[in-house]
Amino acid sequence: MKVEMNLDNDSNNLVQAPTNGNSEKLSPSTLSSLLGSKDRDYLLCSTAAAAETDQVKISDLEGKVIGIYFSANWYPPCRNFNRVLIGVYEQLKSNGSNFEIVFVSSDEDLDAFNNYRENMPWLSIPFSDLETKKALNRKYDVESIPCLVILQPDNTKDDDTYYDGVELIYRYGVDAFPFTKEKLDELRREEKRKHDSQTVTNLLTNPERDYLLDQTITRKVPVDSLKGKTVGLYLSAQWCMPCVEFTPKLISIYQKIKQALQEKGGGEDFEIVFVSNDRDQSSFESYFGTMPWLALPFRDPTARTLAKYFDVQWIPCLIIIGPDGKTVTKQGRNLINLYQENAYPFTDAKVESLEKEMEEAAKSLPRSEYHAGHRHLLTLVSEGSGGGPFICCDCEEQGSGWAYQCLECGYEVHPRCIRAVTPQSSIEDRIQLDFSRQLRDVSHERFSADMATSPIPARNQANEASSKFPYKKKKERIVRQVFCF
Repeated sequence: MKVEMNLDNDSNNLVQAPTNGNSEKLSPSTLSSLLGSKDRDYLLCSTAAAAETDQVKISDLEGKVIGIYFSANWYPPCRNFNRVLIGVYEQLKSNGSNFEIVFVSSDEDLDAFNNYRENMPWLSIPFSDLETKKALNRKYDVESIPCLVILQPDNTKDDDTYYDGVELIYRYGVDAFPFTKEKLDELRREEKRKHDSQTVTNLLTNPERDYLLDQTITRKVPVDSLKGKTVGLYLSAQWCMPCVEFTPKLISIYQKIKQALQEKGGGEDFEIVFVSNDRDQSSFESYFGTMPWLALPFRDPTARTLAKYFDVQWIPCLIIIGPDGKTVTKQGRNLINLYQENAYPFTDAKVESLEKEMEEAAKSLPRSEYHAGHRHLLTLVSEGSGGGPFICCDCEEQGSGWAYQCLECGYEVHPRCIRAVTPQSSIEDRIQLDFSRQLRDVSHERFSADMATSPIPARNQANEASSKFPYKKKKERIVRQVFCF
């Protein structure tokens, strides 16, 4: 049986990872067969470690919690996670915890392997031992990297064999150790308790600060002034191109919602709080200067706390908090892309109503169209007939439900983005669009270095280097999204 780990922040459920049907204790012989070969009974030490030998006997790992770490230097999300994992590992080792990590490389050559593990404080499978690396990939069915498989020293429970260590490290850090079911259940209960007692005040304040900044960056606005309002927490950064592209749209929607509520009367209100992931004060001030809402002070520790608390996996991210202080949705950005100002107040009831309206509107749409920018005929599909979550190839924003889809190549656009043309016009427009996208891709490359150093976790990123990736890939319809971390 194969079950993937699912970290669903809305349900607060931790689904156990696969057990592979194995429940043997991790004895020295088991460890040797797992991590060694007939010609090797050792692992490589950290190149930074000051040791008399550069090898450690595999048998020395008996009785330890072991993390088998699948990673590669060429893949940015691996490098991002590597920095986080080093911090957790060093803290656990300094506390005397019986934890060890074994690196399984997917690098392209020996130089890349050596350069990557240069700063790794843990052990490694030798790069030349291809058979052991392949066997570990097969055993743990590794489909993507980074991947951290956690093995318990007494592996006797089917539901306690291993977990998705990458998600656990990002979500809980050192608190996840020793990665047992009991420990994770405890963390889950604590997480649920925090969400149940959540208020806008305890989300946005800390012992040193009970205010937010307005557009002047000098005037302080009490956090308590947000009580009773619908609040959007906008995690974004000026260096992130999708953020810069989404912000003007969000400003327009924000202003329309504010105006509609003012005309409606009744005291209902909507506010947004900018949670910056910028690199420096000047970038923060420049970016926030374009926004008509409030902000946390730059580098306030609450920003990182919020990213971890809501398990933010990419930016831009818009989290909606209801008037009662409880989380309404983490999908505010997608809802705005789908429904614009009509998405307010972002509740399940509102979304259900909008989906029904979309169903009715779809009845009057043409069954097929040629679209400016694509050469093939597009067919109208619904979630039940091949549609579902997608990234619009025209506006490059999230879509759901109905879409115009190319049955030949998978190209998809929102029904509202369709620009009907004749077949010949479609080909001519496509040539021009391809040129424009080449220019855009160059711009994306220019901010990739910024993405690699962002403090927001790098997870679930579309694999821009899939041709180099050695593992089998899951089939996913969303492949064009550019995530920023």
